Amino acid sequence: MLWKKEDEKALKSNKTETPRWLRIFMWCVDLFLLGVVAVAIYVVIVFLQMPSLDAILHETRPAAIVFLDKDGNEIRSSNRIMGTPVSVETLPPYVWQAIVAIEDKRFFEHGPIDIRGITRAMLSNLIHGRFAAGGSSITQQTAKNIFLSREKKISRKVQELILSYWLENRFDKNQVLDLYMNRVSLVGGMRGIDAAARVMFQTSANKMSIAQAAQIAAMLKAPTTYSPLVNPDKNIARARIILQEMVRQGYITINQARIAAKELSPAIPAPNTNIYRYWTDFVLDELESTIGSFESDMYVYTTLDMSLQDRIADILPQKVGEYQGASVAMTTDGAVRAMVGGTNYQESQFNRALALRQPGSSFKPVVYLVALENGMTPESFVNDSPFSIGDYSPHNYNKRYYGDITLAKAFAKSVNSVPLKLTEQFGIDAVLDMAGRLGVGNKLRREYSTVLGASEMSLLDLTTIYAVIWNNGYSVRPYSITKITDPSGRIIYQRNPSEPLQVLMPQTVEYMTDLLADVVKLGGTGHRAEAPGVLGGKTGTSNANRDAWFVGAWRNLIIGVWMGKDDFTSMSSKITGGTIPAEIFHDIVK
Repeated sequence: MLWKKEDEKALKSNKTETPRWLRIFMWCVDLFLLGVVAVAIYVVIVFLQMPSLDAILHETRPAAIVFLDKDGNEIRSSNRIMGTPVSVETLPPYVWQAIVAIEDKRFFEHGPIDIRGITRAMLSNLIHGRFAAGGSSITQQTAKNIFLSREKKISRKVQELILSYWLENRFDKNQVLDLYMNRVSLVGGMRGIDAAARVMFQTSANKMSIAQAAQIAAMLKAPTTYSPLVNPDKNIARARIILQEMVRQGYITINQARIAAKELSPAIPAPNTNIYRYWTDFVLDELESTIGSFESDMYVYTTLDMSLQDRIADILPQKVGEYQGASVAMTTDGAVRAMVGGTNYQESQFNRALALRQPGSSFKPVVYLVALENGMTPESFVNDSPFSIGDYSPHNYNKRYYGDITLAKAFAKSVNSVPLKLTEQFGIDAVLDMAGRLGVGNKLRREYSTVLGASEMSLLDLTTIYAVIWNNGYSVRPYSITKITDPSGRIIYQRNPSEPLQVLMPQTVEYMTDLLADVVKLGGTGHRAEAPGVLGGKTGTSNANRDAWFVGAWRNLIIGVWMGKDDFTSMSSKITGGTIPAEIFHDIVK
């Protein structure tokens, strides 16, 4: 027992003690390894929480539809959240060079992360005592724009770094820059520099000048702060810096920069396209009935005449005042050139050009066509006197009766007894059959009040009736779409009209156009519509002045006008089809 105790003492005396510094070092190493493991675990967790990269790169979205007018000019777009795709290869070089010059001048030299840029930014921020500079590379910004939210969290920054390496492993530098230019958000929720160029300068990205490219690049730092629309002075000041950088980095010459600097100017807001919304809503319905459902972007070429639409949209609210109004214009073959469905689309999207209302006397040409087809002429005599069919006893608007008058005068004065007597003579079925040949028969009620316009129809339908007359009696089917293509120009649909049918004989058409011409002459109910080039027209006023109409022809255009109140209550007794609606027609064509 004694020996063992001595032996233990000897052993303890011979044991070497570990230096303190070594213990601290080993503790640090252990701590470092634990940190590495913890960071690795955290990175794995963050990685597992990341969105599907391929799914977002090929994100689905509503099909964008670009509407174009009859001359191929863009009217407006629907569901377009991104501009036309652009690339380094297709853009003028100075467009992408302006971006690289100001956002990441060493983009083509460094990897996914610009260590030098980050270090420089950190030193600048320390010196200034605030966040004065950023060091994110274009690749990092692309990762953030495409995949991530703008939350300022460590996890988001880690995801950004992971994504940056993933992007540059999958794509080359040009492709990463393409992604950045097509996905960056600069204006109104839309993405891509092409979208910004269209809104700011009404041009595509591949047609921008050097000055415009610099102004778009200026927005990248803070889109609202440096917007040429919102803060033009700040935008121009930053654009000048970009031009200087482009010169310094050898992208443009000093002379090019000086010329571009003189061209810098505030952006002009894009025209208000709400005046075309009634039209594009109508075309969208036509599109769905033409090709059914669709999932890809497309360009829809329409029949719209933008200048005519602008003119009508400007005149209508001025003339109808407190009431509502609508107008449709089409060519004699049915191409709809304008459609305004109300005085203010933002206040009401209801399209009154398609609403069913009572056409009043503007339906009477259908009855007179029956008479003319059955041997009567404009010079045939008829009798205007009080007349009843059953319990239906309408009177003339002015409560006057003209006695024995010609068919032409009865039409020009828009008397009510004569159409009823003609219907009794030739039969209501003949009237409904004529309406069917003109394209509206299945929408009418089989009753005598229909003869005087009590059966509802739309302004588009009514205008179509008159188009048949001025189309030399050939059938007319309104249309709004001539062609549909995909973004590459491949034709998806091409209008291929069938041969029109002759529904009115030439002699009947000749007589009817003479009658319509008399309406706009002095003494006719539509004389306020008279103007050079006007071929004729017809007024209409429904019971209790709820609706007032005028439909007329000017050169090869048939223009219909409606005025009324949405709640179907009466307007002023002074308003008839021959007053404000006829004046609107006159102002449109004068």
